[in-house]
Amino acid sequence: MRVRVRAGVPALVLALAATAAGAEEGNFLSNMFKYGGPTVPPSQGKDLEPPYCPPVGVSEGGAALQTLGGRAGDKASIRTQITLGRLARECTRREDGSITVKVGVEGRVLLGPAGAPGRFDVPLTIAVKSDEKVVVSRFRRLSASVGAGEAQGFFSVVEEDISVPAAMTRDYEIEVGLGGGAKAAKAPARRKPPVAAAPASPEQTGASQ
Repeated sequence: MRVRVRAGVPALVLALAATAAGAEEGNFLSNMFKYGGPTVPPSQGKDLEPPYCPPVGVSEGGAALQTLGGRAGDKASIRTQITLGRLARECTRREDGSITVKVGVEGRVLLGPAGAPGRFDVPLTIAVKSDEKVVVSRFRRLSASVGAGEAQGFFSVVEEDISVPAAMTRDYEIEVGLGGGAKAAKAPARRKPPVAAAPASPEQTGASQ
């Protein structure tokens, strides 16, 4: 009795053999069920917990900055007023537990009654605080231009790679402000002990010999 062999069977056998030859760490079927494909996928890094990422706040008194051409309180002497606009942040957790923060800041410079078109400096401070203490502080001197016939100019910056230590990643604040900013907290300097005065000589005291 003749056994009929379908023409497609050898091709199927060869295909399965080739697939099995390319499979890694286990056979073809086990990889299909375990990984959803014939081969073992490349190893992936461990899943990291989503980082705590507080909204960006504005430091006290840091929302606006004026330059005056005359005495304080005289509105007619205001040359420029710098104000903050949109604030944004992005936080990324690292494998060591720390967090990297990226902060974006936009703002504008308005000409006052005594102002004139030109290029203006914008002092900006970005800080990370924990327990009311400054951990990291970045100072940037930006610039904004106001052209002839215009009343305002704009500035923007994206500050990257601000590192928050792992021990502070569950309770920290992000602040921005116009003007010179706070500095990172430092240990108080140790005072040198006072030097004891040398005993006075008989000549200095006027004592007779």
